[in-house]
Amino acid sequence: MSTTSGRAVSGRASGPRCVAIVGPHGSGKTTLLEAILERTGAIAKAGSVAAGTSVGDKSKEARAHGMGVEVNITEAQFLGESYTFLDCPGSVEFNFEMDPILPVVDVAIVVCEADDKKIPALQLTLKRLEALNVPHILFLNKIDKADASLRDTLSLMQAASSVPMVLRQIPIWKDGAAIGTIDLALERALVYQPHAESKVIAIPSELAAEEVSARYEMLERVADYDDHLMEELLTDVAPPRDEVFDDLAREMRDGLIMPVFIGSAERGNGITRLLKALRHEAGGIDETRARLGLKANGDAVVQVVKTIQTSHAGKLSVARVLSGKLTDGIAVIADSGATGRVSGLYALGAKDLVKIADAGPGATVGLGKVEPAQTGSTLSTGKAAPAALAPLDPPKPVMSLVVAPKDAKDDVKLSTSLARLAEEDPSLIIVQDGDMAETRLEGQGEMHVRVILERLLARYGVAVVTSEPGIPYKETIRSSTSVRGRHKKQSGGHGQFGDVVLTIEPQDREIGFTFAETVTGGAVPRNFFSAIEEGIVESLKAGALGFPLVGVKVTLTDGSYHTVDSSDQAFKTAAGIGMREGLPKCSPALLEPILKVRFFSPSEATARVNQIVTGRRGQLLGFDGREGWPGWDVTEALIPQSEMGMLIVELRSASAGVGSFEASFDHLQELSGPLAQKVAEKKKAEAA
Repeated sequence: MSTTSGRAVSGRASGPRCVAIVGPHGSGKTTLLEAILERTGAIAKAGSVAAGTSVGDKSKEARAHGMGVEVNITEAQFLGESYTFLDCPGSVEFNFEMDPILPVVDVAIVVCEADDKKIPALQLTLKRLEALNVPHILFLNKIDKADASLRDTLSLMQAASSVPMVLRQIPIWKDGAAIGTIDLALERALVYQPHAESKVIAIPSELAAEEVSARYEMLERVADYDDHLMEELLTDVAPPRDEVFDDLAREMRDGLIMPVFIGSAERGNGITRLLKALRHEAGGIDETRARLGLKANGDAVVQVVKTIQTSHAGKLSVARVLSGKLTDGIAVIADSGATGRVSGLYALGAKDLVKIADAGPGATVGLGKVEPAQTGSTLSTGKAAPAALAPLDPPKPVMSLVVAPKDAKDDVKLSTSLARLAEEDPSLIIVQDGDMAETRLEGQGEMHVRVILERLLARYGVAVVTSEPGIPYKETIRSSTSVRGRHKKQSGGHGQFGDVVLTIEPQDREIGFTFAETVTGGAVPRNFFSAIEEGIVESLKAGALGFPLVGVKVTLTDGSYHTVDSSDQAFKTAAGIGMREGLPKCSPALLEPILKVRFFSPSEATARVNQIVTGRRGQLLGFDGREGWPGWDVTEALIPQSEMGMLIVELRSASAGVGSFEASFDHLQELSGPLAQKVAEKKKAEAA
C-alpha cells in the first residue's frame, strides 16, 4: 500500500485540453466522437459511420472500407473549456497513427465493448498508454447490447491492464436492457434520455445494497494508494465526497488507476458524465509538460503529431503547443538542428483551415510549410535545437509489394508521390532495391498497403502495376575445377591478348568471394592481376544458374601474355571466359535465403501459429511467454523467404487480428529438387 497522503488536486487544468480516443477496431470510437460533438453543440446532429455521414473517418479510403485509416482531429467546447479530440484508428495495421499523438495528449479515452474477442486488441492499446504513462479512462461502450455481467466483463478486461480498473458506474437494468446508471462517486442515479443528458432519479431501493457494495469496492481500490482513505474505511468513517473525487482524479492523472465509465455512444448515453470526468478529473498541459520532462523557459516548444499533404496549402504539420506562445511567421529550429519558418498558423476545428495569429500552451494547431518539421519532431523558437521529447520508433514492416508505374512517363512522379505519402505515414517504408531492380512498398498489412495504393491514385493520379517482391536467391558451387581462359583478337595494329589459368573451388559461403594468385616466373605480370580479379567479380554476378555466386574462391595459377597486345581489358575478358567455362563444371547449387521470424500472438493462437510455420516449409525453434504481456507468446522459427508472401494475412486471421512478427535474414540454405528446378527455369525464361 502506498503512503501517499496528498489530499487535493491542484484545481481543474488550464488551457485547451487534448484528448485521444483510442481502442480496438469496431468498438465505436468514431461514434463516440460524433456523440461528443453533438452533445457539446459542435455539430447539430451526430452522423453515422455506416451511412458515411460522420465527421470522423471522412477520407475516401475510410468511407470505402468502413474503418478508420488515419487520425481525425476535431475541436469542441464544453462548459466554456476547449478540447481537441484526436480519433485514432483501431485496426492494428493503422495503430502507428497514435504513436506520435499519445505522448502529448492530456488523457486518452479507451473505447471498448463487452467482447472477450477484442481483449488482445485492447491490450495492444493499453500497453502503449502504460509505456508512456498517459492517463486514461475506459469507456465501456454498447452497454445496451451487453449480454454478460459487468463484473465478469471487467474481470476479463483486467487481464489486459497492468493498473486496476476502477468501476465508476453500475448499470440500471430493466427487462434485460440498461436504462441508466448509478454513479458511485456522486451516489446518484441517472436514467438515460435519447441523445440528451440523463435524468437524475432516486437510487432504486432494490439496487441500494448493490450500490453500497460497489461504491465500497471502488473506494478500496482507491485507498490502495492513499493511507488516509484506507484509515477512514477501516474505521467506518464516510470520506467526504470532495476527498473521494480528489483521490480519483489524482490517481488517474498519476496512472495508478483506470476509471471505467459505461454508456452507449450510438444512443448518446453516458456522454455528459464522460465529458464532466474529462473536465474535472483530467490533467492539462502543465501535467503533460511535466510528464515529458519539459521545463518552460519562455520559448515556444511544439511537438509535431501528424503531417498532412494538402492539395492547396502544401505541407501542413499538426502540432501541440507545449509551452510559450507560437506566432505566425516565427522562425523555429527542430531537434535535428534544421531551421525553418512558420508560413501560416491554423486552427483545426472547422471544416476548412482557419488562419490565426498566435497560439498558446495547450493549443493544437496546423503549421504551414515548416520544412524541417517531421511527424514526431520537436520544434522550438529558441536559438538552440531542442531535445527530442518523443522520438518515434516506427514498427518493422510485415508486408511488401513491388510497384511500377503503369505508364513509364510516370516514373519520376511515382517516386515523388511515394515520398510525400511516406512523410505523412512514417510506418510506410519505401525501398529502392538496386540489386533486385525493384521499388517496394513495405507496410503494416494488406489493408495498409492497399490504402497507400488508393491514395497514390486518388491524390496524385499515379496508376501502378503491382507484383510480389523477388527473392534474392544466390548460387554456390560444390566442387572444384581448373580452367584456362584465353582471349586473342587481331584486327590490324595492336591486337588483344590475355591468357589465364584459374582454379575455381568452393569455400565458406559467409566469406562470399576470395581471389588469390600463385603465379611464378612472371607468366602473368602483376600489373594485370587487378583486371583479372575484376573480370572474375563480374562473372560472379550471374553463375551457371543465373544467380549471384557466393562461397567461391578463385586462384590465378598460370597464364601468358604478349608484350604488345596484352592489356587490362584483354586479361579481364580472358578471366570472364575462364569463369563462364569453369563454373558449370563445379556442381552449381541454388541457395535460398532463410529468415528468422519471431511471432507475437495471444497464447490461444500459438497452436495455429505453429501450423502456419510448418505449412510454409518452416522450422519451429520454440516458443515462450512474452515478457510483460500476460496471455501472449513469442514463437521463433526459420522460414524460407520465398514462403513469406501474405504471411501477415494468415497470421492476423489466426490471432483475432492482432498477431505480428519480426523477420531478419539468418542464413542461406541449399534448395534442391522440383522447387529448385522451378526457380531455375523461371530465371532462364526471364533472361531469354
